[in-house]
Amino acid sequence: MHVKLPVATLAAATLMASSAMPVVADKASGTLNVAFTKELENVDSYFNSAREGVVLQRAIWDGLIYRDPETNEYIGNLATSWEWIDDTTLEFKLREGVTFHNGEAFNADDVVFTVDFVAKEENGVKTQRNVNWMESAEKIDDYTVRIHLKDKFPAAIEFLSGPVSIYPNEYYAEVGPSGMGLKPVGTGPYKVSEVVPGQHFVLEANENYYDSPKGQPEIAKIDIRTIPDVNTQMAELFSGSLDLIWQVPADQANKLAEMGQFTVANESTMRVGYVQMDAAGRSGDNPFTNKLVRQAVNHAINRQELVDALLQGKSKVVYTPCFPSQFGCVQDVTEYEYDPEKAKALLAEAGYPDGFTVDFYAYRDRQYAEAITSYLNAVGIQTNFNMLQYSALRELNMKGEVPIAFQTWGSYSINDASAMVSQFFKHGSLDNAQDDQVLEWLNVADSSTDPDERIEYYTKALQRISEEAFWAPMFTYNTNYVFKDEVAYTPTPDEVLRFVDMSWK
Repeated sequence: MHVKLPVATLAAATLMASSAMPVVADKASGTLNVAFTKELENVDSYFNSAREGVVLQRAIWDGLIYRDPETNEYIGNLATSWEWIDDTTLEFKLREGVTFHNGEAFNADDVVFTVDFVAKEENGVKTQRNVNWMESAEKIDDYTVRIHLKDKFPAAIEFLSGPVSIYPNEYYAEVGPSGMGLKPVGTGPYKVSEVVPGQHFVLEANENYYDSPKGQPEIAKIDIRTIPDVNTQMAELFSGSLDLIWQVPADQANKLAEMGQFTVANESTMRVGYVQMDAAGRSGDNPFTNKLVRQAVNHAINRQELVDALLQGKSKVVYTPCFPSQFGCVQDVTEYEYDPEKAKALLAEAGYPDGFTVDFYAYRDRQYAEAITSYLNAVGIQTNFNMLQYSALRELNMKGEVPIAFQTWGSYSINDASAMVSQFFKHGSLDNAQDDQVLEWLNVADSSTDPDERIEYYTKALQRISEEAFWAPMFTYNTNYVFKDEVAYTPTPDEVLRFVDMSWK
C-alpha cells in the first residue's frame, strides 16, 4: 500500500523571493548570521544533548584530543601527547601557554576538576554514556595528568576527542552549569559575548586562540538565532537577514538549489532515525511488550519510500540501532521488509485484530514523523500524535512514560557503536528494552581491548535487538546546508557545523 507523504511548502520563501533579491547581509562588518531550528536548553555542553549543543561545544570549548573529520586521525589539542600506562590509565602531556576566554591559565587542575565533576553521576550530566566510563583524574604535575577509567574502555580516545570538553576549574566551581550556560567560558576558537537562553547566541573570534588543529577562526562574529519555522528561515535568507541555514528539508533545499541564488550543500551524517517502543512496559501495560506487535511495527513502515520521498540526498535505510560506519555496528541483522499485510497478520496473532490506539511522540522532523504514523494507521495502529520540544520528550523518556516515539541520535559524532547502541540498551534511564542478555553482551563489547572480541559481542547484541524488534531503525540522515555565495564552507560528514572552518569569499 502506498502512503501519501506530507510535503512542506516554500510559500514564505517564494513570497520573499518575488520582492527581494539576495543581498550581502553583514559581510562588511564580519558578522555571519545563522539560524538554529531547535531551542537549546542550556549552552553548558554537559547539560544538553542536542545537536545545536554539539555545534556550540566545538566552537567554545576544546578537548584534550582532536579527531580530523576528513582523515579520522587523532591529534593532540589541549594535550600534546598521550599514552596508556595500563588498561585503565591514560597519561596526557598538556599544552602550555593556553588561556581560557576569561584569562584563567589552562593546566592540569582544569582537567582534574572537569573529569572529577562530570564523572560523578550525582552531578547530573545529561548524557551519562559520554562520561561515566571515567573514574577520576590525577594531577602528576602542572602539565601532566592521568585519567583513570572505571574499566577497560577502548573507545576512550574517541570520546576524549568529542564530547569531553575541558572547563576552567575556578570559574566552573564558582558558577556551575547554570552560570556556564549563561556566560560560557572555554579555550575554543570562539568566545561568547551574548546569550539569551534558548533564543540568541553571539560568538566572537578568539583572537588569542592557540595553535590548535581546529585552525584559526576567520569570521569575526557569529550571530545565531533560534527560528523554529524553516519557511521563516528561508524568508530571512532571501531578505538578507540570514547568511546560513542548515537541516533544511530535501524538498525546500532542492527548490532553493534550482533558483541558483545560494550554495546548497548536502552531506551525510552519523544521525540515525528510529522508532523506539516500550518493550519493557515502563509506561504501564502496553501492546509493545508483545514481540509480535513490535515486529508488526517494523513491517508496517516503508523505509525506502521515506528515504526516496523525504530525506533524499545521502540518506540510506538502516536496520541497526547504530550508524554503519561506527566500529562494531555490524549489518548482519534481521531486516524487516515492508509488508503491511504481514503487519496486520502479526497484530491479529498478538490479539489485536482490529488494531489499537496509542500515544505517539516526536520532537523533530514532523514531516517524517507524520509519514511514519500514516504507515502505522494503515495497518490499524491509530496514533494520538504529540509533538514536543526535545528536552521535554527526553525527560518523559527518562521517566519511562513514552510507549512509542520517533526519535533520532547523532552519537555526538563518535565513530564507535558504544556511542549509540550502548547509550540505549544498557539499562539506563533511556533503555525501553531492559534486556539482560543484551546488557551482558554489550558490557563485554564495550570493555574488551581485543577488536575481534568487540565485534563478536556487538554482533550478538545487535542481532538480538533486531530479532526481538526492540526498535524499528529507519534511516540515516543527511543534512542540507544553504548559504549565501559569499560564504565559503565545506560541510563534513559528522553533522558538526564548524564555524572555525568558515570564511568569506
